[in-house]
Amino acid sequence: QRDIQPWLGQEITAAVTTLDLDRDTDNGRQAGYLLAVATKDPERSREFLQLFWQKRALAGADLVFEQYKGVKLIYGSGKAVTEVGKDATRPTSSLASAVVGDRFVLFANHPKVLRDAINNVQAPDLNLSSATFYEQALGTLEQPRIGLSFVNVPRLTSWAAGVRDRPADAQPATAQPPAQLLTIALTLDQRGLAAETALLSPNDPPETVSPPLSKPVGALQYVPDFSPISASGSNLNQLWTGLSQQLKGYGAVAQLVDQSLAELQDRWKLDLRDDVFDWVTGEYALGLLPVASAQSSAKSVPAPADWVFVAQRSDPAASEGIARLDAIAQQQGLSVGSIQLGAQTVAAWTRLSTAAKPSSNPLALQAQVQGVHATVGNYELFTTSLAAMDQALKAMEHSLATNDRFQAAIDPLLQPNDGYLYLDWIASQSFLERQFPLLKVIKLAGKPIVDHIKSLAITSYGRQSGVQRGGVFIRLGGLGD
Repeated sequence: QRDIQPWLGQEITAAVTTLDLDRDTDNGRQAGYLLAVATKDPERSREFLQLFWQKRALAGADLVFEQYKGVKLIYGSGKAVTEVGKDATRPTSSLASAVVGDRFVLFANHPKVLRDAINNVQAPDLNLSSATFYEQALGTLEQPRIGLSFVNVPRLTSWAAGVRDRPADAQPATAQPPAQLLTIALTLDQRGLAAETALLSPNDPPETVSPPLSKPVGALQYVPDFSPISASGSNLNQLWTGLSQQLKGYGAVAQLVDQSLAELQDRWKLDLRDDVFDWVTGEYALGLLPVASAQSSAKSVPAPADWVFVAQRSDPAASEGIARLDAIAQQQGLSVGSIQLGAQTVAAWTRLSTAAKPSSNPLALQAQVQGVHATVGNYELFTTSLAAMDQALKAMEHSLATNDRFQAAIDPLLQPNDGYLYLDWIASQSFLERQFPLLKVIKLAGKPIVDHIKSLAITSYGRQSGVQRGGVFIRLGGLGD
């Protein structure tokens, strides 16, 4: 506020410009960081830099003043160092700054980053703003925006996962784009932060595909309003096929998705891809139903959550798929039988066993429910317990589709769309952190913003001219509540 705000202009850009400054993975990776800040008062910004470097000189730093293509660079005289136990040397981080005319003040973690930035300005075919694929992505973003983010997804995921692959930074920005380039436009909403996304994959067909849904699917009427996590839409088979293709080559992300599926498959002893996704071509909804902590045998071991899955019986393949699930249950030694649950007849997959009891009859038959399904109208409901099925059957009175929190979470998103992924962040936080411990680190790093998140909703707007479009809304507490 004292040193920078008086001269800070209306524009600021931060970037990871390279994954490895010397493009030598044998000595480890040292990423290059660039910060470009617009100045509204060139004289005051120069005074700031002068005082900034004077303090470092007084503290004993050796400064280097370099004239590069008409721009004055200032940085510390960091030398390349040799890591202990290794023969290779790597560049050390050295804060550097430059003033470009009367418009921008640049900061970087190495003078090479500044030299590359100056080259990019003077050679238009090198900078991102001139890249054809960047202009193509921007052309599909329709909403007003206050900020823009551009992500090369393969490089970001490999960098985050620590994969030591060969850097491709030598290619100019206008070269043939690698797979998965994501552009995110940020918009302020009185209730939170909205984002419109454009994902460009060169292998996708250059066609326009319109999304089918103008409102939440009817399957959501069977998901109780207290469900903290839900996914809904139409044609689950098509969604999974497209997602599988997009995740190829992204080991870290694919592993996360496979882990989530593996836990459900292990619980239900199913191959979800072949036994479920294949026949769900109509509406679907998946919801998490938290189990009360009192049902847990110990507070340190939370009871497993219940799930409800709703699928539209849209064609004969659905009936065949449901019958196949009953057959798979029987092959696994489960009994498939009818149970009356209120006025509804449901099919239960149960495992029968004997349990010793201190009574005149020492052996008693015990049935452990592994899964339940029921036909209700044009939908088939699947749950992991009888209690969950009872909640799903009663959900029409208080369903997630009519819940005020859910409506507030999806209201800023555009229609038509392909459905919604919804997270009630407050209610689902503990569950997600148990499933994905990395979220605890992200939560800690994202304070205090994460503490104000109330919900998250994600959707897809189909494909326009070969660009996959989507939307995200993060609802924040204290804003328009």
